[in-house]
Amino acid sequence: MATAELMDSSLQLVFDNGIDSTTGNPSYKTKSFNNVKVEATADQLHAIATAVAGLQVLPLYNIERKDSSEIVQE
Repeated sequence: MATAELMDSSLQLVFDNGIDSTTGNPSYKTKSFNNVKVEATADQLHAIATAVAGLQVLPLYNIERKDSSEIVQE
């Protein structure tokens, strides 16, 4: 039986950068934080993300967590 072992996690903040003048599509900028503790809960990451977003000029659009897992055969 194979299992997935969580190896790495990162936090990505997506900011609304307005409308692209050439295409008319929404434009976004991202800021990533690597080496997030895999044990961090969604509530903890949300609190940190909103605190950091308060220091930014652009408004926060989305908060994303990116996890990497290793699949191993037991």
